Amino acid sequence: MIVLVGRTARDNDILSLRLAAPRDFWLHLAGDSGSHVVVRNPDNLDRLPRETKLFAAGLAAGYSKAKDAGTVSVHLTRCSEVSKPRGWAPGKVQLGRFESLRVKPNRESAGPA
Repeated sequence: MIVLVGRTARDNDILSLRLAAPRDFWLHLAGDSGSHVVVRNPDNLDRLPRETKLFAAGLAAGYSKAKDAGTVSVHLTRCSEVSKPRGWAPGKVQLGRFESLRVKPNRESAGPA
């Protein structure tokens, strides 16, 4: 699966609101700032494989203010549940339905910095 990581607030907006398809999966650190992570879903899977979900959630935590923390909470939802109210700052979004999972931050195998 293809996992994409936004590196700036502007990148996060482009990734989450323009590049992501509604059935792709979206992840972000709960309660603080960090990178938006999108997992492409060309096969229209109903749920992410466990290994992929944990890897992507680890990246969301690893590319956030919690990168040096222990276990943290990450929100996971479909991109169709991510929206941006008019006037909100770059990188800020609103979620509809989501689930939370606890993971350790990870920056390994994420490609060039």
